[in-house]
Amino acid sequence: MNRNLNIVVLGGGESGLGAAKLAQKLGHSVFLSDRSSLSAENRQALIESNIDFEEGQHSEDRILGADLIIKSPGIPEKTPLIQKIRTAQIELISEIEFAARHCQGTIIAITGTNGKTTVTSMVHHLLETAGKNVALVGNIGTSFAGSIAEGDHDYYALEVSSFQLDDIIHFKPHIAILTNITPDHLDRYNNSLDEYAAAKLRISKNQDEKDHFIYCVDDALTNKYLQDYPLRAQQWQLSLEQSVDNGAQINSDGILQIIINQQLDMDINELALQGKHNTYNSMASGVAGRLLNIRKEAIRESLASFESIEHRLESVLQIYGIEFINDSKATNVNSTWYALESMQKPTIWIAGGVDKGNDYSQLAKLVGEKVKALICLGTDNSKLHAAFEGLAPMVIDAADMDEAVRMAYKMGDKGDAVLLSPACASFDLFENYEDRGRQFKNAVRQL
Repeated sequence: MNRNLNIVVLGGGESGLGAAKLAQKLGHSVFLSDRSSLSAENRQALIESNIDFEEGQHSEDRILGADLIIKSPGIPEKTPLIQKIRTAQIELISEIEFAARHCQGTIIAITGTNGKTTVTSMVHHLLETAGKNVALVGNIGTSFAGSIAEGDHDYYALEVSSFQLDDIIHFKPHIAILTNITPDHLDRYNNSLDEYAAAKLRISKNQDEKDHFIYCVDDALTNKYLQDYPLRAQQWQLSLEQSVDNGAQINSDGILQIIINQQLDMDINELALQGKHNTYNSMASGVAGRLLNIRKEAIRESLASFESIEHRLESVLQIYGIEFINDSKATNVNSTWYALESMQKPTIWIAGGVDKGNDYSQLAKLVGEKVKALICLGTDNSKLHAAFEGLAPMVIDAADMDEAVRMAYKMGDKGDAVLLSPACASFDLFENYEDRGRQFKNAVRQL
């Protein structure tokens, strides 16, 4: 891509802004188009960068005159404009594809339905602990392209969603980590789990024998779809339930063993994040570290010192012996399953929001064992009531977050935990899961 191109960026969020900045830095002609209104911050950034843009509309004639179009991940394939672009046979790629074409560093890419943000943060922390020049990018916050526009790094810990993988062509991470596959976002994939899984597995599409693919061999759906998916990369397995030849396992004495080159052993009680799902996360980042030849001492130090990310099983406060835990990032049932599975105290569970066709049956056993009360927070809680009345001793509704937190506090006893783990999207009462989590924390602090 040496010649000056006429590049159009569709979408003016973090991803689109980063792509536009990188395209401009590379000397291309750039036009950003967003059908919605831009945030004041991004609008100002475009003005300051002297990047041509429009908002509130798509000027189709100008867009269809592009040499290359970079699409933000939130725009579905079935959108009429995207179909017109396909018909016109204009090259259409994702922001991570564009960024990767201009990346000089080593890419460690992480995807999966749950755990990808934690694993990405762990990989970043591990490489920082080892003294490496590493950027934390992608779906986690800072766009991959935007980071490259600001300057090169030796390593990129890159969180990628299925939406971002939909429009890759040559994207090729040196290390790819697939945490798991569970049903989510099926409305984007014609209600097809097969299509959703195929999108996740695209992370390994261009890998070759010099690259590495890390996955959880205990995850039934991952195993199912890998049977029909060709992998050329070297494979590394994670398991809590069986022995593996290459990867990471737990032995009978509760020792985490990373079996790569010289074996690394670490007592699971030393891990900073506890719980079954977090052990998988620690395994994944530890295996990635060993594949990058990070010293065993640095890996142990990083896994023992990692601090939980905001809104993911984040301990907020203890008030009169009641622990308040913010797991607002749990926007699907499987994430909430992991949260409930990790609870070691009688739990008052706050859940609810926009139901994405959730099947709550997989939570029934855990709710019966661990939940002393369920507080439903959303505009329509009928499915939660139907699923859990009779399993939890009490199922009640709250009008807003302040009321939910006050209710939980009044119900709680010393030694209990109050867990916000919604299992639903946040768009009925909140702007997003971050807004929901911050409202929870503010309400707790006001008790």
